[in-house]
Amino acid sequence: MMKWCWLLLLLPGSLWAEAIGGYSAGCQMNARALPGSGPGFYVIRSERQRYYGQPQMIHYLQDLGRRVDQAGLPPMLVGDIAMQRGGPFAYGHRSHQTGLDADIWLRSPPENPLPRQLETIAAVDMVDHRHYVLTADFQDKQRQLIALAAQDHRVDRIFVHPLIKQAMCQSHGESPWLRKIRPWFGHSSHFHVRLACPQGQARCQPQAPVPAGTGCGAELAGWLNDRAGEITAGPRAPWRPVLPKACVGWVRP
Repeated sequence: MMKWCWLLLLLPGSLWAEAIGGYSAGCQMNARALPGSGPGFYVIRSERQRYYGQPQMIHYLQDLGRRVDQAGLPPMLVGDIAMQRGGPFAYGHRSHQTGLDADIWLRSPPENPLPRQLETIAAVDMVDHRHYVLTADFQDKQRQLIALAAQDHRVDRIFVHPLIKQAMCQSHGESPWLRKIRPWFGHSSHFHVRLACPQGQARCQPQAPVPAGTGCGAELAGWLNDRAGEITAGPRAPWRPVLPKACVGWVRP
């Protein structure tokens, strides 16, 4: 009997969930699937099977959905989290590898959407990139959603377009959670939530701490003045990082 117990301990992800490695070079063990819908949220594009995360992420999204519902906001649309075993995607993100990242779209869903609508729903860009201003689609409900998402102790940081960060600074003054909202290009139709490494998971590699302050001053001004960062050279090659030894053979190369 003891022999079988030790074998179970050696099997990856057999008894407990774990995030291994860094957000852009890692994997996850014993991930959980986010249900396709729940109070305050819908999962979109589920055919990609990128709705797996660490238990902390799944609980966070469900908790946030309930707060969204209680606030009277439209249900949020949850995009990519991670694949069941994590690791790099065949296309798209460089991060989202450990089950601790999730994309939440800024547009609202249609009322009572059908499953096929959630598979083909289009993103809505909140930025007029030519004139470099927010569009009329970015309203108070988007501000409220981002604020609710940031006011959770599990959140390490949230990536948004610099203009959205500016709007949050303008509407929320010196709120201490503003420091978690980080400007990053490529996040004008959704925001990217990143949770901190779960307590006790030594193989999870955290990012450097977010700088002190709200991030609404000189740092943000630098992003707003650097519009060249939005220019891309077309599709990038698939991201293939060097993975931790525990992930080799566990996720597809």
